[in-house]
Amino acid sequence: MAPKLATLLIFLAVFYLARTTNSTTIKPSSSFIKSSCATATYPALCERSLSPFAKTIQTSPAQLARTALAVSLKQSQSTQAYLNKLKQVKGLKPRERSAVGDCLEEVSDSLDRVSKSIKELKNCDRVKGQEFIWHMSNVQTWVSSALTDENTCMDGFGGKVMEGRIKSSVRAHITSVAHVTSNALALVNNFAQKH
Repeated sequence: MAPKLATLLIFLAVFYLARTTNSTTIKPSSSFIKSSCATATYPALCERSLSPFAKTIQTSPAQLARTALAVSLKQSQSTQAYLNKLKQVKGLKPRERSAVGDCLEEVSDSLDRVSKSIKELKNCDRVKGQEFIWHMSNVQTWVSSALTDENTCMDGFGGKVMEGRIKSSVRAHITSVAHVTSNALALVNNFAQKH
């Protein structure tokens, strides 16, 4: 009976230590991400997309904003690659091909703006006062413009003639990138306000 009790006590001690260690190393950054994402347009998506980067983000609003922009950039790159492939598909109607091409152009513009925003946000680390405000204003303007580009993408798919698989597929990709970009903008704005 005593060896079983000793084994049980050792197991419980190891379990307790492991649980305590995990909660102290992960919890602050996870709860920081969760509370920060609560103000985002799509909080569940925000938390889900940023949680894998909790160790990098820790409790830094600047790192949170940078990471959110990086997630947006990656999603934009994925959507751009998808649209490039879709444009080459045989059997697209001329109007669909044109709409995909226009959408690809908008996504490319959006990608460029998010990329510039990431670089500009790095400049914010080295400046204060009016200079910080100027750099941050650039970031906010470019991310907002990127979001507009993403939303404009679907304009070419207007009308009942364009209903179908192509439009639905493009909409799903564009919606995904627009949601993470919207969240990134909210987190950038929060960082700007707290600085």
